[in-house]
Amino acid sequence: GLERGAKNQFSTFSNFITTINQKKEGIGNRSSPTQLVIPNIKNVRDLPPICLDVRQKQRISIDTLPQELKAPIPPEPSLPIRTKTVKDFQDDVEKAKSSGDWKAVHDFYSTTFDSFLEINAAFKKDTNSPFNTIEDSGINAKFVNVVYDALLNTPQDVQKSVLKGIINGLLQEWKGPRTKDDLRAYCILLQNPQFSNTSTYVIYAHLLRQIAALTEADHHFLVHWSKKISQRRFKQLVDRLLQFISLRLFPAKPEEFPPMVKCTWWIPSATKVLALFNAANSLISPPIISYTDFYNSTLDHIDLMEEYHNWQCYGNSHRFSFCQYPFIISIAAKKVIIQRDSEQQMISIARQSLVDKVSRRQKPDMNMLFLNVKVRRTHLVSDSLDELARKRADLKKKLKVTFVGEAGLDMGGLTKEWFLLLIRQIFHPDYGMFTYHKDSHCHWFSSFKCDNYSEFRLVGALMGLAVYNSITLDIRFPPCCYKKLLSPPIVPCDHNTLVGICDVTLDDLFQIMPELAHGLSELLSYEGNVEEDFYSTFQVFQEEFGVIKSYNLKPNGDKIPVTNQNRKEYVQLYVDFLLNKSIYKQFAAFYYGFHSVCASYALLLLRPEEVEILVCGSPELDMSALQRSTQYEGYQKTDLTIRYFWDVVLAFSLDLQKKLLHFATGSDRVPVGGMADLNFKISKSETSTNWLPVAHTCFNQLCLPPYKNKKELKQKLIIGISNAEGFGLE
Repeated sequence: GLERGAKNQFSTFSNFITTINQKKEGIGNRSSPTQLVIPNIKNVRDLPPICLDVRQKQRISIDTLPQELKAPIPPEPSLPIRTKTVKDFQDDVEKAKSSGDWKAVHDFYSTTFDSFLEINAAFKKDTNSPFNTIEDSGINAKFVNVVYDALLNTPQDVQKSVLKGIINGLLQEWKGPRTKDDLRAYCILLQNPQFSNTSTYVIYAHLLRQIAALTEADHHFLVHWSKKISQRRFKQLVDRLLQFISLRLFPAKPEEFPPMVKCTWWIPSATKVLALFNAANSLISPPIISYTDFYNSTLDHIDLMEEYHNWQCYGNSHRFSFCQYPFIISIAAKKVIIQRDSEQQMISIARQSLVDKVSRRQKPDMNMLFLNVKVRRTHLVSDSLDELARKRADLKKKLKVTFVGEAGLDMGGLTKEWFLLLIRQIFHPDYGMFTYHKDSHCHWFSSFKCDNYSEFRLVGALMGLAVYNSITLDIRFPPCCYKKLLSPPIVPCDHNTLVGICDVTLDDLFQIMPELAHGLSELLSYEGNVEEDFYSTFQVFQEEFGVIKSYNLKPNGDKIPVTNQNRKEYVQLYVDFLLNKSIYKQFAAFYYGFHSVCASYALLLLRPEEVEILVCGSPELDMSALQRSTQYEGYQKTDLTIRYFWDVVLAFSLDLQKKLLHFATGSDRVPVGGMADLNFKISKSETSTNWLPVAHTCFNQLCLPPYKNKKELKQKLIIGISNAEGFGLE
């Protein structure tokens, strides 16, 4: 604390530490969870448990509470009368800047932040109105912003007076539930830009602790009020919390903060408050900021598997783990968790196979440690389906692929090509499993009924194997597909439980069938008489193999007209029919196929968008980034051949760039970590320049002869990458 080594960074508070100590003595030895303990860090107690188990609540959903909670509301104390306006304050600041006399400004700040009552008196839009609803916080946001924007440009004694006032407010002995004025004060104090400075972190930590310990009902109000904050300031609040967590984990100067063992509640408190902002962000469509803005890349450098195992073992206890708040973990970190979890499962399954073999006194061989898939190129789909069905018990082993009649050894490259060719065939329109929608450039499940849905299970298993073996696929499913794939994220034990069913909206339909979604949107906004002008019923029609079939959206739907009053219900049932009910059997088979390989608690950490990135990688190619991260063997990056190569590649069309990437790596998609994760290497090939380039896709390596000029290099490279199917041994 301040008594040991922390005086330097808190020297700015020296003129009022005595006052704080007097307040602390007045409070005595009572151990209130909201007690501020700057003078003596020894007395810090752990917070009450604030962590929700993700396995019980996969997302922190504050919005599940009713809008007006019927909890007893404590009476609001009467507020002092404060009449200063934004203009009055701005005039005071301008006068202070020109005259050098900051007394009026100092008095305003010291009075305003002296207590929660004073904060409300200054910033509440109308002191006579209760503002007890989630729709309106009653905060004069413009005034708050102006006051905070001016604060960091005021003299140090003004800034110290604000911090002193905040300490006074936090030191109060709270009894019973908070009033809405208290919540307003918390909301305003969180926006204080002084908390970006590490010297204020002890105060900031206690503010966060009190907010984290509020009831769920109070959090409900804070979440809804927070979503009204402007995008720029919302992002600043999130960044400030992320910085606080990062610097507590890896302090630049460890002596700046109390010992970690004395403040174990700092990071849980900050993460819980960050969860409130994440919940607020999720309530708005489109969200205020991207979900990736909540990632804390610092967590990429901690022991992620220890976090994951703690979460698995102690999920229902009070032990904190970042995995309880997956929104803060980056997709790169989640990929590491999933890969290591997959590797551990692979090792476990392989070890069990070995033990079984030895226990039967049979001679073990290396092939038993892998999922060996042997296929003919001419019968790719049927052979793959047969192999995966026959070797279902081996799906969690490391995948190895052999093409019959080819000498290639699978060090990764054959696996990549198997995925690529299989996906191409299955998604071909002639195959009939998926429908390609040109307007949205994505595939969706065919609603045609059939006797056997095993091929949909195969596609799901392929996606699972791709994630399990860290392969990216060129699959174009809409985001809705990945939302359904996580509904639920863990396969239910009861096989009668519906799977792949999720809440769908008109926005989901827009991403698949934009023209139809636009028509339904027009129906919702139509100002005339819907029943007379559209003459529709709660019935839909679909063509199946040339036959028009009708389906009721609800019992006796063909007899229920669509009217102005029930059109919202009609649209919702129509969307649900198209995206859930009409393809249920197809998607259920797909769901079970995916989870037969990828069954893991790690899926609980993922958002639907993150599953898509893990499966498909990113389609955005940045060849300049690839150039920066490329390694060389036998060449220097300044060699003429290499300079020719990059001149040619950077001038390629997107299609040729994708072909080059596929030729060299076996996939035309970019992995989660970007181009740098490819570990792309260009090696010098000591062969005749009449030869074409050669690639080792297992190692993402391109072997390039020393071509004499740019024209020859371009010609040979295009021929090579345009004829890139098939493998052989040198």
